[in-house]
Amino acid sequence: MHEMPYGLYIIGSKEPADGKVNGMMADWVMQVSFEPRLVAVSFENDSHTLTNIQHHRVFTVNILSADQVGMELARPFAQPYSGAKVKGRKAADAEKVHYKLEGLAYKTTDQGCPVLEAALGWFECQAEQFIPIGDHTLVVGAVLHGRVEREGEPLTSSFTGWTYSG
Repeated sequence: MHEMPYGLYIIGSKEPADGKVNGMMADWVMQVSFEPRLVAVSFENDSHTLTNIQHHRVFTVNILSADQVGMELARPFAQPYSGAKVKGRKAADAEKVHYKLEGLAYKTTDQGCPVLEAALGWFECQAEQFIPIGDHTLVVGAVLHGRVEREGEPLTSSFTGWTYSG
């Protein structure tokens, strides 16, 4: 499974309690329908972002570029929200919470989800279905709107050399 190439995307959401924005890296993202325009994103069942989307039912998908800008933009999102999610970390590291959008330029959509200013493009979705699949939940979202911000090749695991296969 390490050899399967994936796109690398930043999924934006907002917190249930205070509406603060959040972002996570996802590579299991795909279009699943033309009409209506639907996409599916697979989240680990204990994902912080999944909880946010279940509460607000909206999310953004940010498409990164296959260049140094995209690599630097993706790097902070390689950490989980909660440091405790990675087994074997020292206590101080396990207690850390990673606010991955901190210090990054972004705007928010009318629904309040983040769009990275350096993204190639983005789209915002209304979550319509939550399908439990093994240790993940597949979220199917209807695309509300989006935009191509600039031309370029999308960032993939082939470009970064990063893998995600559980």
